Amino acid sequence: MYDLKAVRADFPILSRSIYKKYPLIYLDNGATTQKPRCVVDAMTEEYYNVNANVHRGVHFLSQQATELHEGSRETVRKFINARSIGEIVFTRGTTESINLVASCYGEACMKEGDEVIISEMEHHSNIVSWQLLQARRRIRLRVIPIDDEGHLRMDEYERLFTPRTRMVSVAHVSNVLGTVNPVKEIVSIAHAHGVPVLIDGAQSTPHFSVDVQTIDCDFYAFSGHKIYGPTGIGVLYGKEEWLDRIPPYMGGGEMIQNVSFEKTTFNELPFKFEAGTPDYVASTGLARALDYVSSLGMDQIEAHERNLTTYAMQQMAAIPGMRIFGPSECHDAVISFLVGNIHHLDMGTLLDRLGIAVRTGHHCAEPLMHRLGIEGTVRASFGLYNTREEVDALVQGIDRVRQMFL
Repeated sequence: MYDLKAVRADFPILSRSIYKKYPLIYLDNGATTQKPRCVVDAMTEEYYNVNANVHRGVHFLSQQATELHEGSRETVRKFINARSIGEIVFTRGTTESINLVASCYGEACMKEGDEVIISEMEHHSNIVSWQLLQARRRIRLRVIPIDDEGHLRMDEYERLFTPRTRMVSVAHVSNVLGTVNPVKEIVSIAHAHGVPVLIDGAQSTPHFSVDVQTIDCDFYAFSGHKIYGPTGIGVLYGKEEWLDRIPPYMGGGEMIQNVSFEKTTFNELPFKFEAGTPDYVASTGLARALDYVSSLGMDQIEAHERNLTTYAMQQMAAIPGMRIFGPSECHDAVISFLVGNIHHLDMGTLLDRLGIAVRTGHHCAEPLMHRLGIEGTVRASFGLYNTREEVDALVQGIDRVRQMFL
């Protein structure tokens, strides 16, 4: 296991106090993670010493910036084990990646009456993107139900396929329940029906190793800011056969080979999908973040966070009135809960006054909340730098709030 004390020293924000009284206990990693000093330093270094537009310049700075940007693409390729850098498209994040697939794949491969399979536990980005296509193309959404523990009903999933099924799009890990979905099985079943699969990896890539070739998914999306990198940068992995087949998402510079008033021919992959000036500094920050977690070891990060989550669930279960949502096994580093009749916003607000940062609300998963019969939850989500002492403080804080409402 890595040196947790040394790791925490890499994140300056973790040493600050809240309300000039309490040490920060940051448990909102599912929303965004904190950034190690090396990520910020790498981005600062590029702005101060290598700042130039990429790909288009013949001068030294442009060439150097391009090398950094494309080197970052190779770092991403290795991190998720894609076959080639042509399969790595830089986006603004998971949301844009999903919208890109829904828009471009929908344009090329779907018509009225065709169907997309999603699940009951999806984030809004993997619902609304397809609903926008539904409004344009009159497609139909079919939904995989979950059981009472928060697992996908795989028997029902298989029954959803029809001759009109054109895409399956599901989360690798639920951002509310922490459920780790059996994506290899999901992909295998879909491929048996000749249907491609998009995986939302926003909540998986920060927590355990992802191998897109082993999963055999057709598309995979994740965000930089959830894996200790900068905001505004993300990745869409797509198999070359699909990226070649679908049209560009946006038009502009960089994504073209030739332009005339009569016709435009598009650039090779992945540049066909990267119109305009990319955030080449953020791609450097993302690559440095991936190097950072790789240096610690994704298996070590997974073991630490799983142990921490298990410990937290055990300690929290002893609190009177505690309701924890999601499965007891195959549970990733997020715990959503309610205590008695205490409103989630009240619990979150009062925990904040103790220096404990958690998330409250529907977590951009309103259909899931309807399925659970609740308005929202409190969500504690863990990262590679969190400790058992912080879990103990969370448990004590929850119980302190509970007693206030007796």
